[in-house]
Amino acid sequence: MSADQPAPQAAPEAPRRRGGPPKSATLVRKEWLNDAMVRLFFAGPDVDALPDLPFTDHYVKILFPGPVTRTYTLRSLDRRTGELAIDFVVHGDEGLAGPWAANAEPGDVIEFRGPGGAYAPDPAYDTQLLAGDEAAIPAIAAALDRLPEQTRAIVFVEVADADHHLELTAAELPTDRTEIVWVHRDGHPYGEQLARAVRSRPLPDGRVQVFVHGNAGMVKDLRRLFFVELQLDRADVSISGYWRTGQNEDAWQSGKRDFVAEMEAEEAERLSV
Repeated sequence: MSADQPAPQAAPEAPRRRGGPPKSATLVRKEWLNDAMVRLFFAGPDVDALPDLPFTDHYVKILFPGPVTRTYTLRSLDRRTGELAIDFVVHGDEGLAGPWAANAEPGDVIEFRGPGGAYAPDPAYDTQLLAGDEAAIPAIAAALDRLPEQTRAIVFVEVADADHHLELTAAELPTDRTEIVWVHRDGHPYGEQLARAVRSRPLPDGRVQVFVHGNAGMVKDLRRLFFVELQLDRADVSISGYWRTGQNEDAWQSGKRDFVAEMEAEEAERLSV
């Protein structure tokens, strides 16, 4: 610093984040589920201190240098082993979290905030309709792990092709209560084939609880199906865009409110006709 520059002023205290300082966890092992998805298992005192997870779509916000955050759904929290499992989609060198997860090694430490969440299968419903792309697989799998007794599940999962199917249901879950429909993109845009598959299947009789998460374009299409064409009660539906084609999470989150507002305006206009 040159002699004629003013003395530096103390930096203002950074605003405190709601929820206190971030938590930390150490990677203890990893498991490749296929060539596009890797499961990382974390442990540590902050993992041990996490509350029981009442929802099946619980997520955490992982902090990367920058500061940059990326949101990931928790696959499981195993109290017996003290391990928190998070699945990461990996598209080669694309993105931030995917390449990091692909190269992470035991001993690496993450910081995170959360968990948050809002959905779990409700035993008051006869059927659970679950749909999503790879980003929603952890929440869908967690929901199947906690499928209420006698509740039926109809599941639509979009992946690249047949080589990317995953084991979704627990061995003890009766197959006569679960139907898994694998939807292959096969080069089509994300969500297009998934939305088409869901539309092709009439809703079953009885009360149906809906969980649809993944690509924003698919969500827009299926919101129109559920809220405008079928006019389901919104309390029966959990539907949200986890991501949007061509945008990273920062861009998507900054524009998500406007995107949702536009969808809601279009739906209201269609319902008023």
